[in-house]
Amino acid sequence: MNAPIDVSFFARAAKPLTSYRKYWASRFGTSKFLPMSRAEMDQLGWDSCDIIIVTGDAYVDHPSFGMAVIGRMLEAQGFRVGIIAQPDWQSADPFKALGKPNLFFGVTAGNMDSMINRYTADRKIRSDDAYTPGDIGGKRPDRAAIVYSQRCREAYKDVPIILGGIEGSLRRIAHYDYWSDKVRRSIAVDAKCDLLLYGNAERAIVEIAHRIAAKEPVATMTDIRGTAFIRRTGDESAQGWFEIDSTSVDAPGRVEAHVNPYLMISEQAKEQGASCAREDEAAEVAAQAEVDAKASLPLPRGEGRGEGAAKPLLAAAHARSSAKTNAGSPHPDPLPGGEGTKANPTIQPLTFVPNPSLSHMQGKIKVPPRDRSVIRLPSYEQVKSDAVLYAHANRVLHLETNPGNARALVQAHGEGATARDVWITPPPIPLTTAEMDYVFDLPYARAPHPAYQDENGSHDGATKIPAWEMIRFSVNIMRGCFGGCTFCSITEHEGRIIQSRSEDSVIREIEAIRDTVKGFTGAISDLGGPTANMYRIGCKSPEIESACRKPSCVYPGICQNLNTDHNPLIKMYRRARALKGVKKILISSGLRYDLAVQSPEYVKELVTHHVGGYLKIAPEHTEQGPLTKMMKPGIGSYDKFKQMFEKYSLEAGKKQFLIPYFIAAHPGTSDEDMMNLAIWLKKNGFRADQVQTFYPSPMATATTMYHTNKNPLRKITRDSETVDIVRGDKRRRLHKAFLRYHDANNWPLLREALKAMGRADLIGNGKHHLIPTFQPMTDGGYVSARKKNSTTVTAKPVTPVKGRILTQHTGLPPRDNGSGKAGAKPFVRKVR
Repeated sequence: MNAPIDVSFFARAAKPLTSYRKYWASRFGTSKFLPMSRAEMDQLGWDSCDIIIVTGDAYVDHPSFGMAVIGRMLEAQGFRVGIIAQPDWQSADPFKALGKPNLFFGVTAGNMDSMINRYTADRKIRSDDAYTPGDIGGKRPDRAAIVYSQRCREAYKDVPIILGGIEGSLRRIAHYDYWSDKVRRSIAVDAKCDLLLYGNAERAIVEIAHRIAAKEPVATMTDIRGTAFIRRTGDESAQGWFEIDSTSVDAPGRVEAHVNPYLMISEQAKEQGASCAREDEAAEVAAQAEVDAKASLPLPRGEGRGEGAAKPLLAAAHARSSAKTNAGSPHPDPLPGGEGTKANPTIQPLTFVPNPSLSHMQGKIKVPPRDRSVIRLPSYEQVKSDAVLYAHANRVLHLETNPGNARALVQAHGEGATARDVWITPPPIPLTTAEMDYVFDLPYARAPHPAYQDENGSHDGATKIPAWEMIRFSVNIMRGCFGGCTFCSITEHEGRIIQSRSEDSVIREIEAIRDTVKGFTGAISDLGGPTANMYRIGCKSPEIESACRKPSCVYPGICQNLNTDHNPLIKMYRRARALKGVKKILISSGLRYDLAVQSPEYVKELVTHHVGGYLKIAPEHTEQGPLTKMMKPGIGSYDKFKQMFEKYSLEAGKKQFLIPYFIAAHPGTSDEDMMNLAIWLKKNGFRADQVQTFYPSPMATATTMYHTNKNPLRKITRDSETVDIVRGDKRRRLHKAFLRYHDANNWPLLREALKAMGRADLIGNGKHHLIPTFQPMTDGGYVSARKKNSTTVTAKPVTPVKGRILTQHTGLPPRDNGSGKAGAKPFVRKVR
């Protein structure tokens, strides 16, 4: 499966997905939908399921839904796979609906983290759920992965539990939990699962399924990449690993060798491989004097050329010194044979030996092999009580994410009799292009399960699933992201190596949508992925790619080793547009504009043919303070892209607009930064309606900044850089209010803040002012693009002030014009 067209030349030593011998149950063939009931199992002729997947999402058989990808992949290996979607978690009975699985339970909270799905960034409960029929909230529990795992264990105690999904990926080590505002243990400990799979788990789940089917105990599966598991401290199975201790940031300084007090300065220098400058100079003078003396004195008689007659000056000096010493000795009589004073045998001089542990005594340090090395992180108890160690652990985790050089990690949980270690193997090997094609070419129905149909047999009415509606006519062309944005979890889950499908595979999927998906009108809503324009982009050198430990390939600037060629993407766009029955190809995925400007041809192609009036991009901020903590490019890159966008839109004769996205209250953002962003927004004529406040998701680098006030993008020490954190509802509301400076409900808060910041000059009624001096009548409500997120506030009755002329802005109610609608405009018949 090592296709020669792989964008990444990453060495893939993994077993190909298609190389396994199919399980015996493959004789049952494939099903239109994976069964969700015993009745469906009976129709397929199954007496039991080999694997049951429990998920927090409604079952949609589409390659954008995790349970469908894993289920279809296991089905292709010959296993009988059932789905239990959004079960009632109040008891274990719903988890017995399909009977006891022969091999294992696969548990996932769904495509979204259950806590992010359930709560807003302000910790308010959402009333909707885009992954539920009818957009109804409350169909999954908080921390669904833990709850589902516990119920599966309660239903069948002896069935292994394999936990996966993004919720498990982001909680594989001890992590800060924003909702409880504390550090929680690894989810592998709390869920009591047998194995935790993180990242894209096709390789791991296929290998695990075949090994369990071969009767291998799950406890022995400690050699599978992309997994986490629990070992008891001192377990014999952990033998043969080289442990690297990284449990502390308090490393000792340089250790100096002890000085031998019996040595002169010159002798000490010689021991260290150096010499004393003064003695060197003296020795040179003495040597020159000796040479001069020999030249001036005559040779002794009978000595011929003087061989062996004259004593060195140094020996003579030593003789004189010895005579003086003996003269003052209490035992002046010399011993026979010139032995000098008799030594006391009971007195022994101190002996100084070289310290072999010193670096200059060791020579080259031997590094243990990376594939047998494990880094011990600070324990759960340490990171829970010490924010600096938490930041250090997070930094080490992010440095060990490249599949080419990452080492295993281990973190202790508990002490004494309850002590256990959470082991995390290196990340999974990325899929090849051929394997990506294999995954996306599986027989997906590309629709929700029939159990969700309304009375008309449709999914477009009361049972519509918004998440499916969004991707109904879209195509995923790649995985992974090398942007490394600190607030994003894509990199932690999918990795930095781009895994691209072949052009033929993408075209086949577009044709399948055209021919089989009900309601298709000729428009493909998206041709993208985590990022719109990273398709087939990767490192130029396989050696550099496998050795690199940088968190981003495009920050602070685009890496010189990164291939930025957009031609394969341009070619795909043109081929897709040319398909019969396809009228429009839109790009809805977020665009990495600093990468796009490297290819003006791509920008022209995009703007001319693939923008439906609006294009989403995410500069996130304008100020360097927060941008450096986000690892995002400066606003200059946005300006450059904006110029190209407007130029090509004008050439195409189209009126199109950029929709920039910004984040409020991100770590590293000051009140002045938000004020400057608001000024920039007004200057450029933007009125942001969809505003995102920073949401600390587990394991993200920015979340570590939020929790610890430290910057893990740099080496962590007790005195390392601190980060300004926006905490507290009042300050978070202020930062959000700056983004919505045009909303009159925010003006009182902004006036107070601007005065406190010494910027009252921004308050006024001119065009150059940020907010006006007057305050219109408002109800305090906020209308969001998502209506269910809007806040409705009942307007308080206003008592008119005597003598004031009332208007509709100062208390006068809308006039009744007889139309039955408050404030409706009167009907005026046009005269022809």
